[in-house]
Amino acid sequence: MKRISKEDIVNISKRQNDEFNKYKNMLMVCTGTGCVSTGGISIRDKFNEVLKNKGLDSENIAIGTGCNGFCAVGPIVVVQPEGVFYQRVSLDDVEEIVESHVKNGKIVERLLHKNPVSGAINEKIDNIGFFTKQQLIALRNKGLIDPENIDHYIARDGYKALKKVLEENNPEKVVNDIIASGIRGRGGGGFPAGVKWESGRKAAIKRNEEIFVVCNADEGDPGAYMDRSIIETDPHAVIEGMLIGAYAVGSREGYIYIRKEYPLALDRLNVAIKQAREYGLLGENILGTDFSFDIHVHRGAGAFVCGESSALMQSMSGKAGEPRAKYVRSVEYGFRDKPTVLNNVETWANIPAIIDKGAEWFASIGTGDVSKNPWGGSSGTKVFSLVGDITNTGLVEVPMGITLREIIFEVGGGIPNGKKFKAIQTGGPSGGCIPESLLDMKVDFDSLSEAGSMMGSGGMIVMDENTCMVDIARYFTNFLVEESCGKCTPCREGLYAMKQTLDRICNGEGKEGDIEFLEEMSETIIDTSLCQLGGSAPNPVLSTIRYFRHEYEQHIKEKKCVGGICKSLIQYKINEEKCIGCTACARPCPVNAITGSVKKLHIIDQDICIKCGICREACKFDAVEVF
Repeated sequence: MKRISKEDIVNISKRQNDEFNKYKNMLMVCTGTGCVSTGGISIRDKFNEVLKNKGLDSENIAIGTGCNGFCAVGPIVVVQPEGVFYQRVSLDDVEEIVESHVKNGKIVERLLHKNPVSGAINEKIDNIGFFTKQQLIALRNKGLIDPENIDHYIARDGYKALKKVLEENNPEKVVNDIIASGIRGRGGGGFPAGVKWESGRKAAIKRNEEIFVVCNADEGDPGAYMDRSIIETDPHAVIEGMLIGAYAVGSREGYIYIRKEYPLALDRLNVAIKQAREYGLLGENILGTDFSFDIHVHRGAGAFVCGESSALMQSMSGKAGEPRAKYVRSVEYGFRDKPTVLNNVETWANIPAIIDKGAEWFASIGTGDVSKNPWGGSSGTKVFSLVGDITNTGLVEVPMGITLREIIFEVGGGIPNGKKFKAIQTGGPSGGCIPESLLDMKVDFDSLSEAGSMMGSGGMIVMDENTCMVDIARYFTNFLVEESCGKCTPCREGLYAMKQTLDRICNGEGKEGDIEFLEEMSETIIDTSLCQLGGSAPNPVLSTIRYFRHEYEQHIKEKKCVGGICKSLIQYKINEEKCIGCTACARPCPVNAITGSVKKLHIIDQDICIKCGICREACKFDAVEVF
């Protein structure tokens, strides 16, 4: 590779698109983490091997892409340009797809997506409900490029926005455009990104100090993988976003702080950085200008608290990952006590699109009015990981202002096995649980906060009717107790006291006053904690008390768990009217607590039963009930 000029960006784009156009079929094989774990890379390689053996490789090619988002049905192969969507593809299916579809033009129907509710067959990706409500900005290149090929990114208008800002040569205008777009940080805090950039730029000028640009890829929320997927799918979008941010604030040095548990994302990030350096898009005199900037990768050790900005910068400096008081602002005294602009992966990935299409375009998407006040709404889109008791698990990008009902029942396909929706937890372990009565609420920063939850980094966990909300509050509190750095007393001692109280309630030892204690302790932790880990940690408890107080009261007063989860408060019994004596419940019982012969009523011995729930899961007739 050689250093390229501004003109070369246009030439590379044209050359690569000409290359794409020569192919009759491009088999885009998902090689995100989920599909890689089930053979995605081997499937891609076998496609190219079979195409070559059949003499079809001159007009057809298989390309490994990043995650398509629909993780529930991987491995995925999308045949472009028609957009034919194949799911759960195995190595054994490759020969058939090539022979039938590629060679003879006949679609392999058995591998097409089938709507789990209506049974309708969807041939094209654009007709699948999971995708139809989505609007892609941060994930604009998902499934369309090889993340390890910089030319593929350039062919999709990559580095066009960087070229634009360097030609205009007006850093202040770039900052103002980001402010005007209204984009708020996608990492959890929701702080207007442009305002942060402006503050950092001014601090660096005032103090006559260098300024750093940092990308937070330390994604630690249970069930969340938005940032990981963006890096695996489109690492150059993050790099270009950081380049634009660095140019705007006057930075020469940037860092990407990525958690150790993301090996594939790390590999692709390193490949992308190397390619960008070889093209001269990182380093000295970028695109023939006097702008110089480079990026270093710093690996985190997996501490949840290091997602907090000041703790992250302490960790990057080789110190313990502990937060500091918020009156010390990172934009003024951040990494190495220098002015530092920190945004997360998704925020940086949005920046090139904003510069390319304009601030007004971005601001027109979403809710509220950000034209006069960057805090005035929630513009753009948001990437969510949709997991839990949901038919279509995966990664989705939707416009701000979409309702929870649309996400759960149209994008997510509703609750499986005919069960009812109970709640959705948004915003990661520090988020709140939102009940069915608020399903038509708009999803944006302010609406979620008013409901007692938060946007967070974008985790969404759906829960069905068999969920115990007290147990959910206990689960997230336990997680946060383990992840607290322990530096401040309210978080360290307060969360532990709440954990003990929730444990007692779930163990049938709850007492009058426990709910009030949890509420009072929550408010104390929120008001006095050093950082936002403690400041938001009580959200799961407060929101479940707010919307599901009756479940707490049942646990305490009636010693009953309606969700059938808390073992000390339940018994499994077999309904004699529903039991047909199929023995399905007895066979998997690990302690042989179930007796009964074929076609006869089965009985659970309560003295032996360990309440694991395996019998309930095994019964196809709902005969095993919880009391």
